[in-house]
Amino acid sequence: MGAIRQKLVLIGNGMAGVNTLEHILKLSPEQYDITVFGSEPHPNYNRIMLSYVLEGSKTIDDIILNSWAWYEEHQITLHTGTTITSIDTRQKIVFADNGLTASYDRLIIATGSNPIILPVPGHQKQGVVGFRDIADCSVMLETAKQYRNAAVIGGGLLGLEAAKGLLNLGMNVTVIHLMADLMERQLDPSASAMLKAELERQGLHFLMEKQTAEIFGRERVEGLAFSDGTKLESDFIVMAAGIRPNTALASASGIEVKRGIVVDDYMQTSAEGVYAVGECAEHRGVCYGLVAPLFEQGAVLAKQLCGVQTKPYEGTQLSTKLKISGVDVFSTGVFLDQPELTVIRKQDDWKKQYKKLLLKDNTIVGGVLYGDVSDSSRIQQWVREGAAMTDAIYAELMGTAGTALSAADRVAQMADDEIVCGCNGVSKGSIVKAIKDNSLTTVDEVKACTGAGRSCGGCVPTVSHLLQYVLGDEYAGQKTKTGICGCTDLSRDEIVAAIKEKHLTTVKEVMHVLEWHHSEGCSKCRPAVNYYLGMLWPQEHEDEKDSRFVNERMNANIQKDGTYTVVPRMYGGVTTPEDLKKIADVAVKYEVKMVKVTGGQRLDLIGVAKEDLPLVWKELDMPSGYAYAKALRTVKTCVGQQFCRFGTQDSIGMGIRLEKTFERIDMPAKFKMAVNGCPRNCAESCTKDIGIVGNDGGWEMFVGGNGGIKPRIAELLCKVKTDEELVQMVGAFTQYYRLTANYLERTSEWVERIGIEAIKAEVVDNIDRRRELYQDILAVLAELKEPWSTALEEQQESSYLFEAIQMK
Repeated sequence: MGAIRQKLVLIGNGMAGVNTLEHILKLSPEQYDITVFGSEPHPNYNRIMLSYVLEGSKTIDDIILNSWAWYEEHQITLHTGTTITSIDTRQKIVFADNGLTASYDRLIIATGSNPIILPVPGHQKQGVVGFRDIADCSVMLETAKQYRNAAVIGGGLLGLEAAKGLLNLGMNVTVIHLMADLMERQLDPSASAMLKAELERQGLHFLMEKQTAEIFGRERVEGLAFSDGTKLESDFIVMAAGIRPNTALASASGIEVKRGIVVDDYMQTSAEGVYAVGECAEHRGVCYGLVAPLFEQGAVLAKQLCGVQTKPYEGTQLSTKLKISGVDVFSTGVFLDQPELTVIRKQDDWKKQYKKLLLKDNTIVGGVLYGDVSDSSRIQQWVREGAAMTDAIYAELMGTAGTALSAADRVAQMADDEIVCGCNGVSKGSIVKAIKDNSLTTVDEVKACTGAGRSCGGCVPTVSHLLQYVLGDEYAGQKTKTGICGCTDLSRDEIVAAIKEKHLTTVKEVMHVLEWHHSEGCSKCRPAVNYYLGMLWPQEHEDEKDSRFVNERMNANIQKDGTYTVVPRMYGGVTTPEDLKKIADVAVKYEVKMVKVTGGQRLDLIGVAKEDLPLVWKELDMPSGYAYAKALRTVKTCVGQQFCRFGTQDSIGMGIRLEKTFERIDMPAKFKMAVNGCPRNCAESCTKDIGIVGNDGGWEMFVGGNGGIKPRIAELLCKVKTDEELVQMVGAFTQYYRLTANYLERTSEWVERIGIEAIKAEVVDNIDRRRELYQDILAVLAELKEPWSTALEEQQESSYLFEAIQMK
């Protein structure tokens, strides 16, 4: 008979508390019977990822860190939707709001923090929320469906994440900030100004140095009044002005509280057997709101509870490494200029990069990075060690020719206790030990073993470099099996291989033969399998509308009010007076809500009723612009040689040719091109999936650009002399992408995963392979029909899509 387990109770099911449990389970899995109380109805999720849920790139399920099954597997009793209201520290019992009680031998309080709701008049009106949990996210998602104008109070990290999420939901968003600079606790004025300019380019508005005096409106908010007498109309207000440690429970239970719950160097509170960890705790007068310190506290507490010798927690040298709306920023130590400090600074507005080091008596005491944060580990190490500034360090940081460190050298210089994965608190030393002890060879194996990279993914490149650093020549890169969704354990490559080998031709057949866990599949796998079938068997596979996303089923973009946007094709951004008249007549007749010039040189007809779509298509009598599809959207052009005095090539002619050649073909993700007649980049080729630049000697072809949530500058693939070579190269590249990319993987991600040199070897250097790929894509293109006219011809399909659905 085993030893009697002690009772461990955790109040708070958030990241800090559950991370402490994870450490305990590794150190001494049999020591405690564990009970967890969480006020929210969910298992442990990654609060850092809420902005991704808000913007729509992830679901709630995607950000769960520890599933229901994890608690069950480790025999942890989990009470969700349950709030502890009092603690009897003498009897060692906790009491919940629903009548539950639990006794404990050891108790961890991890109640986190609450958003600060400014006590201005009107703050209790409908339409005023904080941004701290999934419930707040849900309110914001629902609000965006009904209201247009949003205001976010607070220009810190949370405020900016909330603002960008609401912007992506279609709202007009203004950020109100009391200070002169955004994120003034993490960035200096120069980096802050660069961030503000980038966010303004993305569509956010800012009111700086504004103090909210009142929120006005009747029952629901209608706007804000400021102390300077100005006003801003708004339907919805998000308070993101900061956080406050959640100490109410501890205070009511007689536990010492100042700003936070007071703890010693081993996270012990003033009550026997009671500990606190995370944002609710105050250590040596400091309350931390960043992830890395909370995980450091958890590691010390876990060892203390398991009787493992440990160094005391002595506080954390604060550093911030964040991605805000696609922009990487970093700061550590002292980051503001001061008279007694020497400042080394480099700012590159073209590449949107900024570097700064601060020295005191020639000792490095702080730094700031914007745009490129690859030097963050070294700067953090220099600050921690109090390194002296040298010519070598200056050359490394400021990019003197021949001095740049490789990625392998960078990870080699990292200290073992340096945090690699800020989301999950995993250090370099932990990853290196796991690789060696468990013979790990892939990034996914490191994720599963250590948790590094399983959240936002920002540390995955560093994890990959650490694998290469540890394994050397034995590291083969990230070649690992990943199931495409929860319905199957099969990877994309395994599914494609099986479809080929077994000659499967329908979605249902694939799911049956390959033994899907869920026979009907899901919204992730059905579109993917439908795409793979069409890619492999373009002549045999009959496209399955039910397996496509709603925009593709309806051949139009659905809007949040249930209407649709129709975008007719305008080849190369060129139109005629006759076509413009058609568009205007249709817009008037069908009461289109808005006609908008798009960034891709076309016209959006926004607000078309579902039942009117066939009539609109018929009267336009123009081809679909495929603005709704995972296909070629548009080929943007400048005026080029025909009209521009700088133009060296016919960019309009080439843009029209490319668009007419490659329109309609299905891709793994949306696909955009641009053609410039000279290197002045008026058509913005540098941020397109394929960007073409004309010069006196022919054309340059750039690939893998992206101007979206994760911006990326395109890389040079090749230079060609003739128009025919260029069209063939574009076709071969596009077909290779179609054959090898994961479904929904943009070329920007695909190029990084495959590598530009590997793509060059397949598409540029191997001439026979290039011709084969080009002929393959032409064969597929020959089978395709224009979707709007096809839908009009097939009256039965038209009736099903536009009438039957409308009646429901």
